[in-house]
This record gives sequence, C-alpha cells and structure tokens, in this order.
Amino acid sequence: MSDKRVESNKVVSITYTIRDEQDNMLEAVEIPVDYLHGSGSLIGGIEQALSGLAEGERVDVTVPPEHGFGPWDPSLSFSDVIENVPPEYRRLGAEAEFHNEDGEVLTMRVTHVDRGTVTLDGNHPLAGKTLIFAVTIKGIRDATADELRNGVAPPQLH
Repeated sequence: MSDKRVESNKVVSITYTIRDEQDNMLEAVEIPVDYLHGSGSLIGGIEQALSGLAEGERVDVTVPPEHGFGPWDPSLSFSDVIENVPPEYRRLGAEAEFHNEDGEVLTMRVTHVDRGTVTLDGNHPLAGKTLIFAVTIKGIRDATADELRNGVAPPQLH
C-alpha cells in the first residue's frame, strides 16, 4: 500500500461495483476512472467515505435514493396501446427523446412490452433504489493546475 491518502485536490483512480439491497449486481466498473477529490462529483457520501483511504483500500457505501438517483417518480412513466407506438419502440430498452416547450430533453426507455401495451419510463434506471457501492482505490496523485482550475480530472486511459 502507498503512503498517499485520499484528500482534497488529489486525483483518485477508483473501480467500483453497484449492488441493490437484494445483492443483485447492477454495474461493475473494472477499468479505473478518475475524479478530483473535494469537487463534489461523487454521489451519496461516497467522497466522504473515501477520505483518508490509501491506494489498495476498499470501502462499501450504502446510498439511499434521496442521496443517489432520487425517488422513482410515477409521473415520468406512462403506458400506451401498442398500436399507438412506432414499431422501433416496441422492444425492451428502446429509447425515445421527448422535448418540452423550454427545449429540455427527456430520454425515456421502454421498460415493459406485452401484447397490448408499451411502458416508457423517464426515471433514471437506478431511481428509487438503495444502492451499495463497493469502491476500491487504485491510484492517488496530485491534481494538475488545470484540473484544479476546472474542478475535474480529465478521462485517463489506464
């Protein structure tokens, strides 16, 4: 293990998994991603949980919906008769973009298809879920002047 510790103004390389409360794997990131510690770019208290850790250390962080991707909003989900839906949107996972009067874009995913209806959902796929992040510190380095000025670490290939 390194003597470097996670602290503000360090670029930290992490890998992580996300599981739900039933221990189902939702996402696994095995190629390290970088973030600037202290920038507030990580959700739900993860940044705080990483503070003080060294390279090679791992922590589990439970993130409730209100600190993660928000509660599931039923107003962002609707079903329609399948005949009213274009054929390209009659399959699970298909995405459609909708624009409001203000020019905002909402991407909706098809989450249910049966013989008579199609359901589209504009919620984030992880909305409404308590998530368990298992985060491993893969590297720690000093941030560059550009990274500090911009508040972000550029994508790195590891």
